[in-house]
Amino acid sequence: MTLLCAILDHLDSLLQPSRYDDYGPNGLQVPGRETVETVVTGVSASAELFTRARKAGGDLVLVHHGLFWAGPPRALDRPAKRRLQLLFDADMSLAAYHLPLDGHAEHGNNALLAAAIGCASCEPFGAHRGATIGVAGRLPGDGIAPDELVARVRSATAREPLAFTDGPRSVQTVGIVSGAGADYLEEAIAERLDAFVTGEPIERAMTRASEAGIHFLAAGHYATETFGVRRLGDLVAERFGVRHVFVDVPNPI
Repeated sequence: MTLLCAILDHLDSLLQPSRYDDYGPNGLQVPGRETVETVVTGVSASAELFTRARKAGGDLVLVHHGLFWAGPPRALDRPAKRRLQLLFDADMSLAAYHLPLDGHAEHGNNALLAAAIGCASCEPFGAHRGATIGVAGRLPGDGIAPDELVARVRSATAREPLAFTDGPRSVQTVGIVSGAGADYLEEAIAERLDAFVTGEPIERAMTRASEAGIHFLAAGHYATETFGVRRLGDLVAERFGVRHVFVDVPNPI
């Protein structure tokens, strides 16, 4: 059994959320019991995740997409009330780390996806309000064929990516910004990368990538963002001796 505050202090120190001008609050969003035996991780806060977390004996729910976002305060509707009620009734805490979990150079979504597709090294990529949230990876040797890149992304994400493969015959450099990162295609083009991988596509991506001579892959917002939160759960379990359960709530988007 570990104090909730000790886990949160560790995560804040690891991810340094103050470095990011984010779209919502990072860290603790809903307080529950003060001690933790089981950490449940998931990509996005939802009633299904909270219900399954309670069944798994969760004390702390750790997500990438939390309940609260920037903007003026909004009245709670019934679905929002239900989500909060599930947390309150179970006395479970909710913590969320958004851009810090995209941009971390070792444990972030993009760094882990780069490693999963075989990149030998990575540099910061994806400028966002004074920080970077993605990576530009380099594949070893002379690179790989475009079809092999598609296969590796498919294997890493367990999703069939939307792929426009009008780039070079050999892929040596890959820009990666998970989730809704398709606008960073322009940065990938400016840096003369061979390929760009993201989660959600945008309509103009096909023509823009083809005319610029770069491969474009979109493997799903959810599917490209399971990596970081699972890693956080594993790190917390290893450091504090708590139980970690990842709850998969698949989303085709």
